[in-house]
Amino acid sequence: MTLDNLVGINLEHVTPDAMTIKRLLSATSRNIKDAQIEALSNENSFDTAYKAIMQLANAALQANGFRTLTSKPGHHQTMIQSLVKTIGLDRDEVIVLDALRRQRNIADYSGDLVTDASVNECITYAKKLSTEVRQWLTATYPDLL
Repeated sequence: MTLDNLVGINLEHVTPDAMTIKRLLSATSRNIKDAQIEALSNENSFDTAYKAIMQLANAALQANGFRTLTSKPGHHQTMIQSLVKTIGLDRDEVIVLDALRRQRNIADYSGDLVTDASVNECITYAKKLSTEVRQWLTATYPDLL
């Protein structure tokens, strides 16, 4: 399946915009930094690191000319799973990112506590994905940087 197959279902076409990509990348840097503030609760640190992951996945999608339909359920899942197609992310990493997405949903919608280990894992993967997306953009779409 290609991303074009999801147009009208979960995605729409957009024109890649360098300013949008730069703003998303800048926001991810701030969110990764903020997620590491020790005074934050685990839940807020986790949520902030997860937000960076979503912004990175969104930047990758938009660089490829797509954006999720946020009016449709499952747009976070679509963004994460699209990383296989957008930047060629390994499926094993996507599985971990999707598990973080599910954990975020549980914390947000049921009030479950987030462990130190989960916060650390989310921050680690946000940093890793940031490096991967930036390297991919530099190699594939340098004009968007």
